[in-house]
Amino acid sequence: MKLIKRFVLSIMTMSLLLACQSETKGQTPEAVKKSFKSKYPNESDPDWRKDKNGNFESHFKKDGEHYRADFAPNGEWIETESNIKKKELPKAILKVLEADFEDIKIVEIEKVDHATKGTFYDVEIKIDGKKKDLEFSSDGKRIN
Repeated sequence: MKLIKRFVLSIMTMSLLLACQSETKGQTPEAVKKSFKSKYPNESDPDWRKDKNGNFESHFKKDGEHYRADFAPNGEWIETESNIKKKELPKAILKVLEADFEDIKIVEIEKVDHATKGTFYDVEIKIDGKKKDLEFSSDGKRIN
């Protein structure tokens, strides 16, 4: 009986998680799709999701790399992110990380092209069990 209850609870939990994931293939506004096609004309089949802020995220591959581009519901492009390796960071950022964050664990690094901030690098670190994002311009200056 205990096993059946756990099984049913697991199925209910998985169903809830899948329902909350917000896949929006049929619900993505035409303005968003048009803006995406204008920005990425050679990408024809992005996976769309709606984020917690109500924006639309397109997940796609370009030249074998994974990208995520965010668009406002009116179609306005917000940003495009791609994961990169530490060795791909500009040397100025590597110097800052080595000097100021030498013993800190890096969780993730993204190159971000943003509509208002331009290009920057988002380095997610873990300090005392908490994740923190550090944003750097290509010359190594913190922008957050």
